[in-house]
Amino acid sequence: MRDPYAALPKRVTLCEVGPRDGLQNEAQSVPVADKLHYIELLAGAGFPELEVTSFVSPAAVPQLADADAVFPAIAQRPGVRYIALVPNERGLDRAIAAGVRDIAVFTAASETFAQRNIHLSIDASLATFTRLIARAREHGMRVRASVSTAFGCPFEGAVAPKSVVRVARALLVAGADTLSIADTIGVATPNGVVAVVNALFAAGIGPELFGLHFHDTRGTALANVMAGLQLGVTEYDASAGGLGGCPFAPGATGNVATEDVLYLLDGMGIETGVDIERVRAATRFIRGVLTSGS
Repeated sequence: MRDPYAALPKRVTLCEVGPRDGLQNEAQSVPVADKLHYIELLAGAGFPELEVTSFVSPAAVPQLADADAVFPAIAQRPGVRYIALVPNERGLDRAIAAGVRDIAVFTAASETFAQRNIHLSIDASLATFTRLIARAREHGMRVRASVSTAFGCPFEGAVAPKSVVRVARALLVAGADTLSIADTIGVATPNGVVAVVNALFAAGIGPELFGLHFHDTRGTALANVMAGLQLGVTEYDASAGGLGGCPFAPGATGNVATEDVLYLLDGMGIETGVDIERVRAATRFIRGVLTSGS
């Protein structure tokens, strides 16, 4: 009997985004000590990549105003990439001072979202990040670039795959090491994943150069992960407990839950190196912090 899943990847890389993308939309302030413990719990679960904070304006994202205190205090484990989001030159200065070695930058595939989110046109953002990436590389940093609204925009609706390709190619030319192709508002369905991923492949952007980032706004995130797996994509973002959302995207809800992705992958015999029980422990911890008012 034919096995339709026989050709799936044998191993997948998960980037845990809970400490940054997960917490950024939470109103309850989380103390530095609790953030550090949360990060350590997740690192102990076996993630090779963790998004831990953002050097964004404290006025824009108050939850992450403590990035300068959090990042230097992380007890970094060998073999784990501790990624910090850097939105501009000032953010890069702060990241350099904090000792960051892996940064993330971001723009969008839709013009209106780029202007609402980072107050720049797509072209202006690409010019800005070209300069920023060059500086980061001078400091020996690895750069991960996110393409937001790759499957749909809260202001413009559908986004053409060719728009995603244009931005993705420009970020790679600018010097980004890898890309995260993001469904910022959780509107993607598997056929849309096929369209975007195949457009990237047709442009010569192979699966070694990008991962996928899904939100579960409409309950399709795991189906979208499955579509990505069938196309050969081997890197995915996820957030412990499904925490998160984009404060600048109306209607966006939480990221796909790491535990759900792990259950799917573990059940299909796909290796990640991540211990689901330890992830659950990290989720219980941060949920307790968020509900205790501590």
